[in-house]
Amino acid sequence: MNTHNTTEQFTFTTLGIVEPLLDSLTRLGLKIPTPIQHEVIPVALTGQDVVGIAQTGTGKTLAFGIPMIQRLAATKGVGMIVLPTRELALQVDESLRRVGQHLGMRTAVLIGGAAMGPQIQALRRNPHIIIATPGRLIDHIQQKTIQTNHVSIIVLDEADHMFDMGFAPQVEKILDALPRARQTMLFSATMPHAIMNLATAHMKSPIRVEVAPSGTPPEKVEQELYILHKEDKTKLLKKLLEYERVSTIVFTRTKHGASKLVKIVRAMGYTAAEIHGNRSLPQRKDALDGFKSGKYRVLVATDVAARGIDVQGVGLVINYDVPENPEDYVHRIGRTARAGATGHAITFVTQEQRNDLRDIERLINQKLTVVRDEELSQEFSPTRKVISAGYRHRRFH
Repeated sequence: MNTHNTTEQFTFTTLGIVEPLLDSLTRLGLKIPTPIQHEVIPVALTGQDVVGIAQTGTGKTLAFGIPMIQRLAATKGVGMIVLPTRELALQVDESLRRVGQHLGMRTAVLIGGAAMGPQIQALRRNPHIIIATPGRLIDHIQQKTIQTNHVSIIVLDEADHMFDMGFAPQVEKILDALPRARQTMLFSATMPHAIMNLATAHMKSPIRVEVAPSGTPPEKVEQELYILHKEDKTKLLKKLLEYERVSTIVFTRTKHGASKLVKIVRAMGYTAAEIHGNRSLPQRKDALDGFKSGKYRVLVATDVAARGIDVQGVGLVINYDVPENPEDYVHRIGRTARAGATGHAITFVTQEQRNDLRDIERLINQKLTVVRDEELSQEFSPTRKVISAGYRHRRFH
């Protein structure tokens, strides 16, 4: 696999983008590409396969979206973007339509939890780009409501999360249904062996673009943790919400845990919504839209929903539960400090989760700062044997 990497920065005008697209970017106030955009766009415009590795919140959508729109306008093919969650599909669609609307670009979004009828109608309008979750895309392929023989570009976004969610068989089936003469682009924040094997099997000499090591957390997020007893989590959450007073996402491991916790947060007097696999698509959309608009100050979410939460201005991420997979830690805290902003991430860890913590620190290649709340310090039992980081004391007012 070839590697392409540089640290130089240019404006979008230096990347080979055609005037109509440059005009759209200018209208949106976009002048300077992010590192992943600067690296990927010129390579992708040549039609080469690309493996892109970058932390969340770095502008991956336009990194593949701009070349896809430009190449499809020239070749008259169809583009396909496959990603793990409904929320992410809707947000990618929104981003691409903003850029491509003045070019007459049509999209179709194929996601579970939504009626098939309108999706079939959208496909009949011959969309230029199809944005889909794996399960629903397979449904359309099996029901022959979608033609895959015109697909000339496919993007697999958040590939590692698709594999974590068990979508590997569907992804393989989708790739097998597409023409072999195509451009394939794969994007992810982490790059486990399973993803590299997929790239080797289904891509042609892909250019690897890595703007940060696999598993790198966002640069400007302050990471801290509390080691505490399980029964003290709610008490500490209440203190943090009182102390921080910013837009906050709280992550739990389970759907039941999220539903239970959102009631607790509301009882504390805060506006809150929940987003997880048990919520219907309209409920998830209301939660996300309400969180974006400020209607809800707190969003309680599971890892299934983590990748679809692309909201500017999230000041705090709280890992109420340590994630099952260390890679999910990177994605969770990537909901804050997006697009160069600063942010804060706090993780609650029980003594029984020391191994999970070690796995996270090994992945991100750094030790997390242990914070000791003076009022609860007798309840906590952090030891320097677990983490060799300094302690930070915090007094809540």
